[in-house]
Amino acid sequence: MFKRMRRRGGDPGSAGAAQQAAEHEAARQRILAEAEAERTPVEDTTRAVPDRRWRRAQG
Repeated sequence: MFKRMRRRGGDPGSAGAAQQAAEHEAARQRILAEAEAERTPVEDTTRAVPDRRWRRAQG
């Protein structure tokens, strides 16, 4: 019976699946936008110096 409903396009789960896919995509876009807003441009970063080298240079 389920297969017949599916062939006719009357699958009641298809609307829910489409809504879930839309919500998933919206969440994905929000996460990407948030990550982009928090991203530090490469020009603003500095090269980290290991602590031991820094101490040797100081002493």
